[in-house]
Amino acid sequence: MFADLHLHTRFSDGTYTPEELVAEAHRQGFVTLSITDHDTVEGCPAMARACAEHGLQFIPGVELTAEYEGLEVHILGYGFDPGHPELLEQMDRFQAVRQQRIHEMVARLNEMNIPLPVERVFALANCRSPGRPHVARALVEAGVCRDLDEAFERFLKKHRPAWVPKWKVSVPEAIRLLHRAGGVAVLAHPGLYYADPVLPDLVRAGLDGIECFHTKHTPTVTERYLALAGRYGLVVTGGSDCHGYNKGQPLLGSIRLAPEFVERLQHRIAARRAECSMKGS
Repeated sequence: MFADLHLHTRFSDGTYTPEELVAEAHRQGFVTLSITDHDTVEGCPAMARACAEHGLQFIPGVELTAEYEGLEVHILGYGFDPGHPELLEQMDRFQAVRQQRIHEMVARLNEMNIPLPVERVFALANCRSPGRPHVARALVEAGVCRDLDEAFERFLKKHRPAWVPKWKVSVPEAIRLLHRAGGVAVLAHPGLYYADPVLPDLVRAGLDGIECFHTKHTPTVTERYLALAGRYGLVVTGGSDCHGYNKGQPLLGSIRLAPEFVERLQHRIAARRAECSMKGS
């Protein structure tokens, strides 16, 4: 009866299609899934259909890159309406920024006499929300780098020659957007950037939950965030953050979120939707 609520597909920087991801999750015995592609809900319809075909529960999700007082944090959205007009409008804006970033990274590579066509990167990405892994794949395909790790180490990591800073939405804006679309907002993998000092501010901004269970969280880190979730009345989520083969071996199966946490999340989503319905009426 376990769940994985942090998964990526080829609609952002994963390698699995939604159908492949669902088939593997079903084989491993999962019953509830959410895809949280970066700045896009493009894969949600296919994921919903695949889950229905396998008898699995699907929770619409997304991962937004946000910023609070200079700290980059990721906000996971769950249970929103994937067809919400304002949400889709903002996704278009986020994706346009991502596409421009690809142009800028490739331009920097070209200035270093690396003849990488930007069209090849977009062809490899084949989605509206491209990212650095697609540039890395293009560099490997072109024979410039041996593997993705070398591409990031030589060119694409922060402060490397082809690195371009990300544009980020503010955390309060991200939370408000998800709430207006009928969803809840969860702080992703807080142990990766130590968000503890700003957590009270995020709660006041409307944060609904914390991703306590994550592949890169140690047991000690998990326990710390479980305690903080209890202190602030936040729901608890978790997931593998599986990107398929873009980041080593697939991580699906490494995190199995217990059903009581999924139930509490669903209750929070239902409350948010009821609130939105009352405001709409």
